Amino acid sequence: MIIDLLRHGATPYTKDGRYQGSHNVPLSEEGRASLHKAEFEPDVVYCSPLRRALESATILFPNSRLQPVQDLREMNFGIFEGRSPAQMEHDPDYRAWVEGGCTGYIPEGDTKDAFQARATKAFAALVDQALAEGRERLTILAHGGIQMAIMEKYALPRKPFWDWCGPLGGGYVLDAERWTEDHTLTILRRVRYASE
Repeated sequence: MIIDLLRHGATPYTKDGRYQGSHNVPLSEEGRASLHKAEFEPDVVYCSPLRRALESATILFPNSRLQPVQDLREMNFGIFEGRSPAQMEHDPDYRAWVEGGCTGYIPEGDTKDAFQARATKAFAALVDQALAEGRERLTILAHGGIQMAIMEKYALPRKPFWDWCGPLGGGYVLDAERWTEDHTLTILRRVRYASE
């Protein structure tokens, strides 16, 4: 089975380098205009319920049914959301989080471990269901954090979380041939459905 693991397009927050997380930010006009229809049309696209992902899925796959999955939401960045790193350079909570490798507790938000557990559990359930149904392709459109969480846990060759963020409007095409044996995924190629 082939898996498409894709990221939404650009938003107003993207341009400013602000943390989006659980904020329900729409695509920007530029982000919407840069996306183009994908070269395939799945029956269903599993996506984050956040607006930027739903809007991106509608553009990439205009004739597909969208199936929102709550646990494919981006990491909740708590009090950091809506702010850029430059705006928080003197914020003691932000400094502590960054100095801890961006893995610890965020006030009113998630830890990396809790977020990754949520994301990978949702992903694994979708893969298991698709395989049980004998499907040839599974298409997921969510967020950079979702990509990183899934790829760090399941992709070969092994790489750290931060190395796996795909481009806006793009991501990875994966082969799940070994999933039932050892829950690993092989990268077939990177893709992008957005202009630079």
